[in-house]
Amino acid sequence: MNHQQHHWSIEPRNSLFDLKLKDTWAYRDLLWLLVRRDFVSFYKQTILGPLWFFIQPIFTTIIFTFVFGQMAKISTDGLPQPLFYMAGITAWNYFADCLTKTSTVFKDNANIFGKVYFPRLIMPLSIVVSNLVRFGVQFLLFLMVMAYYYFIAKADFGITWAILLFPLVVVLMALLGLGLGMLISAMTTKYRDLAFLVTFGVQLLMYATTVIYPLSTIAKKPLGWIVAYNPMTPLIETFRYGFLGNGTFSWEALGYTTAVTLGILMLGIVIFNKVEKNFVDTV
Repeated sequence: MNHQQHHWSIEPRNSLFDLKLKDTWAYRDLLWLLVRRDFVSFYKQTILGPLWFFIQPIFTTIIFTFVFGQMAKISTDGLPQPLFYMAGITAWNYFADCLTKTSTVFKDNANIFGKVYFPRLIMPLSIVVSNLVRFGVQFLLFLMVMAYYYFIAKADFGITWAILLFPLVVVLMALLGLGLGMLISAMTTKYRDLAFLVTFGVQLLMYATTVIYPLSTIAKKPLGWIVAYNPMTPLIETFRYGFLGNGTFSWEALGYTTAVTLGILMLGIVIFNKVEKNFVDTV
């Protein structure tokens, strides 16, 4: 008698390009619960609570003003140095937070992912939304500094029409950080070393943007094209141009950033959804 062995494999019929956006929308209540959890847990684990949102950009601005403004004498295109640096720091911090926290989403939530089903995309989305709270506080601080220099110090700057692009700038920063974070998170399920390089790499990447110098100055340098083609550079420049009336704004650069951001986001979602099917075996 021949004994035949049959091997069965039960797998969901999901296309590689099935982004599961419909499922994600159906679980939107869970998204807000996760945002609230992140917000509350942050306050419980710190002594000063929301004051840290103010302390970090203030101290960073002071250090940048002393090191790059006073010692290195790097140009700020005529803008007050603290105001120039705080504008760049405010924009950069939101992007950096979205990227770094999303990049470890698989590792940080392995226990939850292994026990209950929900669209995994909810988790990185909740990080991006919860970071909006911190961004909002730091943006309020920026507006306060901006008001001081305008009404009291009588500095020479002004708001331009590009301020209307502010919502678009924020969305693009969030989506760029989300896309890059999901790509890195998918890779760290197998290559743990990448998790240790993310924070260090993000700090280095900041120097390849216009956080500490204007594009008009660095563009003339031999390697200035690297900064110009950094997708974050047009966003920071647009942010400064809108609120301070000083910066290198161009529709072509903003369109380039939009195209790159959408491309990275789509690639990140596809790879994230592919990896989340079997990441529990490797995390």
